[in-house]
Amino acid sequence: MELHATSLIRHPQARVFRAYRDELPQIAAYMPNVKKIEVMRREESGGTVKLHNVWYGKGEIPKVAQHVIKPDILMWDDWATWTEAGTRCEWKLGLRVFNDKFSCSGTNVITAEGPHARVTLRGDLQLDLRDIPGVPRLLAGTLRPQIEAFIIKLVRPNLEETNAALGRYLDANP
Repeated sequence: MELHATSLIRHPQARVFRAYRDELPQIAAYMPNVKKIEVMRREESGGTVKLHNVWYGKGEIPKVAQHVIKPDILMWDDWATWTEAGTRCEWKLGLRVFNDKFSCSGTNVITAEGPHARVTLRGDLQLDLRDIPGVPRLLAGTLRPQIEAFIIKLVRPNLEETNAALGRYLDANP
């Protein structure tokens, strides 16, 4: 499933880029579906910064999926490579459970639009429930849309909301 979000943020491109790259844990307070974001690792080399962040989401697991989905699903890993030249980020997300059955990656590009910045997020999310322990083969087809919808419900809004939260954060912290 394709993910896409674009937002005009009424702050300069360089400030938006630095905040997105360096202040994500503080921006989490402006995201309604995120408890917190922890920076696990940060490596800097020239104009490139590689980050490993852990996101802690908020949400209820649907009853029909509680025997398959554990609370760890509300946490995910975010590996990002921020490149100052081109003001872009390539990212990949990983779930804490059945990670080999989940794939979500994409790019964020921050471009100048007059005195403001446009953040464009593009990504792809794929889920495969075949051979997941605890999912009966006969029910995999029935459960897949519900579980996929739940994961998308957690991930997609957070990806899209990040742009808006970044704008709110910068309004409060210019």
